[in-house]
Amino acid sequence: MQIIEILVGIALLIFAFLAIESKKIINSVIYLSILSMLSVVSFIFMKAPDVAITEAVIGSGLVTAIFIFTLFSIKKVGDKK
Repeated sequence: MQIIEILVGIALLIFAFLAIESKKIINSVIYLSILSMLSVVSFIFMKAPDVAITEAVIGSGLVTAIFIFTLFSIKKVGDKK
């Protein structure tokens, strides 16, 4: 079990680095979504299921949807000019 926790921690660091260093914004949003889902797994390992559910709903679902909606809205405004 401890090896899986270490692997999840390493994956968290890798996806955080990818989210920061990605050239395209949509890729950064995808990496952030993956990061949130991995944090859900780590919260489950820390025996905090209520925090995990909240992170899954808000961090991974709602925030990702708002970011993608905002990105598509920005492109639509840019196309009209």
